[in-house]
Amino acid sequence: MAVSANRLELLQIADAVAREKSIDREIVIDAMANAIEKAAKSRYGMETNIHAQIDSKTGDINLKRLLEVVEHVDDHTTQISLELARDKEPSIELGDYVSDPLPPMDFGRIAAQSAKQVIVQQVRDAERERQFEEFKDRVGEIINGTVKRVEYGNVIVDLGRAEAIIRRDETIPRENFRYGDRVRAYLYDVRREQRGPQIFLSRTHPQFMSKLFTMEVPEIYDNIIEIKSVARDPGSRAKIAVISNDSSIDPVGACVGMRGSRVQAVVGELQGEKIDIIPWSPEPASFIVNALQPAEVTKVVLDEDAERIEVVVPDDQLSLAIGRRGQNVRLASQLTGWDIDIMTEQDESERRQSEFEANSNAFMEALNVDEMVSQLLASEGFSTVEEVAYVDMLEIASIEGFDDETAEELQARAREHLERQEAALDEERKKLGVEDALLEIEGLTMPMLVALGKDDIKTMEDFAGCAADDLIGWTERKDGETTRFPGALDDFKVSRAEAEAMVMAARLKAGWVTEEELAAANAEPEEVEEEEQSEEVRRTGRIF
Repeated sequence: MAVSANRLELLQIADAVAREKSIDREIVIDAMANAIEKAAKSRYGMETNIHAQIDSKTGDINLKRLLEVVEHVDDHTTQISLELARDKEPSIELGDYVSDPLPPMDFGRIAAQSAKQVIVQQVRDAERERQFEEFKDRVGEIINGTVKRVEYGNVIVDLGRAEAIIRRDETIPRENFRYGDRVRAYLYDVRREQRGPQIFLSRTHPQFMSKLFTMEVPEIYDNIIEIKSVARDPGSRAKIAVISNDSSIDPVGACVGMRGSRVQAVVGELQGEKIDIIPWSPEPASFIVNALQPAEVTKVVLDEDAERIEVVVPDDQLSLAIGRRGQNVRLASQLTGWDIDIMTEQDESERRQSEFEANSNAFMEALNVDEMVSQLLASEGFSTVEEVAYVDMLEIASIEGFDDETAEELQARAREHLERQEAALDEERKKLGVEDALLEIEGLTMPMLVALGKDDIKTMEDFAGCAADDLIGWTERKDGETTRFPGALDDFKVSRAEAEAMVMAARLKAGWVTEEELAAANAEPEEVEEEEQSEEVRRTGRIF
């Protein structure tokens, strides 16, 4: 069968468009068929059900009108009676379609223009879908491209078969791009939008530096060395924590390379950004000491519940530990995930002396003892009246200068003081309107109930509606700065786990949840935790 020139041309056009747009040839042919259908409807009536089909091998165009088989015809342009349909095809049933072939048609100017718009739109949609499918699976990779243009600081990058954008805040400070420059960046997001898929690149993302090290250090690529976390002040300084899974390989030395060749390759790509390579440690104290390099640390005090650490450094090391504009301690905090408070040895000594005096005065007032006795208790490590009241009596009696009778008397006075204090707090609780039912929640003390009342948390329903952050406070990091927001029980040493347990107990008592629902909720936490961890990695660059 001979194929006419116009049919050959149709297939050639489909092939050319498919190659140019990198989409399936069948998609282009389907778009042409849809365009022919629209043009035919403009001639035979828009209400007419027309189906066009193009043979992908010969280019033959089959144009048909479809009529639905019904019992009673309401619209002769789209329907046909069962009786007439069976004259054409005896086996046809209600709901089937009868096809009538339509003669070949010549497109007018308007019909041709309309058909062209349909083809262009469908090809564009197919191209956008292809771009999205191609790049959505490449999130987390380093992408190479060419600068196409720069608009208000935003860099448009030509990736060959798509365009991407590096927003101004995702470029390294003082970094200038011109048309035609080659650029490498980290692909961190691909989104479907009205104008097509938007591909977002970054040169400031913590994982950009991590991926560059993976490219430069074969041991990282082979998983012999693992990058645990990354913190960056783009264009200025960065810290990266690494650990080796092979005890014979030094992770820091491997990342530095011979004469610094490996790290210098990364520094060159990051416009001279200084990089501190830190050995990671599972012990938070050791890791934080390493993270504060090059400063020397003499002492650390951890508060694991609040994820806060106090670091004591020599007086002459304070400025080095803090860094220019707080950069060193800020990066160390981001790298480790801990809030770091830095003080000098003199500051710590003054603070300890101040705490000693405060504890001594508190014992003098509460126990009605002289200064010598109160100082002896404070020097032996007692910090609260509760400790004196409920510790084993032998611990007090063993203090030099004390005996059993003295210890017994001190404990009796401590307990009397606590009883008076408890009665006064209970009276204050009642005045604040805190209901008695809250006393049934394990872990809540009378001072806590007073603090809750002052924060307008007075009923079981009020307490059940709290989140753990409402009770113990929370911290937010923005632009490298940490802001602390206090909670209702901020003055008490309540851990997050204890706060959550107390809130859940209140919800059980208030009837918000049942024991069965609570057990089911605790049975499937893993999937949620994985989603939260992946979001944390994307936002901060912390991998562990």
